[in-house]
Amino acid sequence: MKVSWILWWIVNLFWFVLFGIGSVFIWIREVDGAGAYQTPEAKLIAFMVLLIAFIFPVIIQIIWLIINLVVSRKSKLNPSNNA
Repeated sequence: MKVSWILWWIVNLFWFVLFGIGSVFIWIREVDGAGAYQTPEAKLIAFMVLLIAFIFPVIIQIIWLIINLVVSRKSKLNPSNNA
């Protein structure tokens, strides 16, 4: 069970760092890959696309958190099943 929590934190840290790097990249670039200059509006749209892309991993992480909490609570209530 402890391994599951450690993995959950590592994966959360990975997604947080990836999101942060993507956000910084979007806000500091002046020209995108097609050569178009980035206005504040274009940067905001690109940031919203990044947010939408990260909804799926957030949902998975929330489900994983709930599973960890349920399993952790069950193992506290029934310590004889701990391996």
